[in-house]
Amino acid sequence: MKIIKRDGHMVDYSPEKIENAIMKANNEVEEEEKASSTQIKNIIKYIEGLGKKRMLVEDIQDIIEKKLMSIGKYELAKKYITYRYTRELVRKSNTTDLAIKELIDGENEYWNTENSNKNAKVVTTQRDYLAGITSTDITRRFLLPEDIVRAHDEGIIHFHDADYFAQNALHNCDLIDLEDMLQNGTNINGVMIEKPHRFLTAMTIATQLITAVNSSQYGGCTITLTHLAPFVRDSYNKYLEKYKNRKFSKEDCEKYAKEDLAREIKDGVQTFQYQINSMTTTNGQAPFLSVCMYLGETEEYKEELAMIIEEVLKQRIEGMKNEKGVYITPAFPKLLYVLEEDNIHEDSKYWYLTKLAAECTAKRMVPDYISEKIMKQLKIDKNGNGNCYPCMGCRSFLTPYVDENGKPKYYGRFNQGVVTINLVDIALTSDKDMDLFWKIFDERLELCHRALQIRHKRLSKATSDVAPILWQYGALARLKKGESIHELLHHGYSTISLGYAGLYECVKFMTGHSHTDNGVGKEFGLEVMRYLNDACKKWKEEEDIDYSVYGTPIESTTYKFAKALRERFGVIKGITDRDYITNSYHVPVFEEIDAFTKLKLESEFQNLSPGGAISYIETPNLSNNLDAVIEVIKFIYDNIMYAELNTKLDYCHECGYTGEILIDDNLEWYCPNCGNRDHDKMNVTRRTCGYIGTNFWNKGRTQEIKERVIHIDNKDDDDEE
Repeated sequence: MKIIKRDGHMVDYSPEKIENAIMKANNEVEEEEKASSTQIKNIIKYIEGLGKKRMLVEDIQDIIEKKLMSIGKYELAKKYITYRYTRELVRKSNTTDLAIKELIDGENEYWNTENSNKNAKVVTTQRDYLAGITSTDITRRFLLPEDIVRAHDEGIIHFHDADYFAQNALHNCDLIDLEDMLQNGTNINGVMIEKPHRFLTAMTIATQLITAVNSSQYGGCTITLTHLAPFVRDSYNKYLEKYKNRKFSKEDCEKYAKEDLAREIKDGVQTFQYQINSMTTTNGQAPFLSVCMYLGETEEYKEELAMIIEEVLKQRIEGMKNEKGVYITPAFPKLLYVLEEDNIHEDSKYWYLTKLAAECTAKRMVPDYISEKIMKQLKIDKNGNGNCYPCMGCRSFLTPYVDENGKPKYYGRFNQGVVTINLVDIALTSDKDMDLFWKIFDERLELCHRALQIRHKRLSKATSDVAPILWQYGALARLKKGESIHELLHHGYSTISLGYAGLYECVKFMTGHSHTDNGVGKEFGLEVMRYLNDACKKWKEEEDIDYSVYGTPIESTTYKFAKALRERFGVIKGITDRDYITNSYHVPVFEEIDAFTKLKLESEFQNLSPGGAISYIETPNLSNNLDAVIEVIKFIYDNIMYAELNTKLDYCHECGYTGEILIDDNLEWYCPNCGNRDHDKMNVTRRTCGYIGTNFWNKGRTQEIKERVIHIDNKDDDDEE
């Protein structure tokens, strides 16, 4: 028999625990009121005789109280009730001490692997996690209903970012309106920041603004290089004027001005890259930043924008030096390269940038690619126009929006938060009964809906004063002091996300097929996706809140969900026999499929995940096979909105090996050249949830990484060998 504890976790039944609890109450009553050992054993036998597979701990305690009273042990029953009540008070009074101690001692597996971009040994990260433990405790005990907490603990749903929820002022992710702040001035910590007049200054200010914004939220943020392009022209004009004043010829003035500008662009990009990777936000890490490179965002400053993009790509290809002085792949910023008519063909004007992007992807795993062509087909605003814009952070996309002047608006908008539904649990609970499946689906959706409403209502209490950089000084709005942000949570200005996980396992269990079968499995998978979208549409119409279906990254939650499913349903081959479940709609990592078939298939599911999703392919080292990378890039442009290529280029400090650090059967990382297993003496870079991670992962995610199959051959390399 399994016992379901108050926090939702299951443990094995232990008669000794029942006996010990009664004996503690026994010790506090007079001799004649004590229960004999025989009477205690009879109570235990009664509980076991019920033949239950699972019982709530509260139900067992109720039975004990009734049985004690039925044998006339009223005083003992009273003491037992008091003991039970006292234990409940102790549980509710403080649930953080052990977690805090384990964090500080480095013994807490969850916090050590919660985020692959955070090092839990570092004091700045520990400070963030200490606050997170407290926030989670407050959230669980005071801010969420018990049924939502229980569903979260049992892995039925996941209430994301509870470690930040205690503060009502924090939202998830956004597109920073850098243009507004740079052109119109802004304010950081009470200090006025005026409009810069050269590129290098603009880049320096941008990093400060990004850090300030990222410290006022908990999710990722995105800027576009387009907003920095005007300052390139400002710098050029300054240099040009300098040489004109020195009476140089027109030809020389332009020549020297261009040379000076090239140096400044290089210095500006280098400054930006160094500062983003060396600054620390209040979240205890470098800013979770994505940088968009989209030529189509400007006509006036397209040439200047192309110069910045070129330098960003060149410096990312070079990489950044680690403590050994070896160039490695930095985690941030994530780069987003938009494919468009101006850069996708060999005879396109900016084809040279796409070739640089391909080289960068092969070596540094970024940029990721957004197809303007496909996105404009999918993101249609109320004016009937297609729109193209970047994701917020790693994969969360806004819905189309037109402002009061009839113009599309994306920068300055944000996401309120996420609650994820575990599709696998719905399938297993239904036990393949289709009617029951949809009934349970409805119940779980409403549970998520209520949890999302709680997120929304809590954020709606915030005023502009809680984060002036966001709400008063242009990052997201220009509200007055003390003004509520409530209006920005409605009318489609911001989104709130219904996440989902484990579509593959859900479909596999219910139909016996993968959703990649182009038959019954695929159709059922699409039906599930449409059902999620229908729910969001209904809620949106009723509440004027932009609910949106979101393909959740579930970086650490994949392990939590897998363990919860195994506890509830046991080991089911092909469903619960791994330490992870599949992210969102993805083809499972172990399924053999070629890159183009995978991307084409997943594009159909990506279309039904409008709140955010990303597809990827796993590749070998393609540094010497850029033709293959370019072939994939062109396929992305014609077939799927947003995709990435995952390659491997690690470094061992012990022997200097550069290549792929491997994982053994015990899920331990090791250098294939010298056998080094010390995490502190190797740089391992893997993309796990949109962002690149460098601080290792929990057991479930590590197993998932180990089981990834390659989706594209490296035939050119093979031929060369």
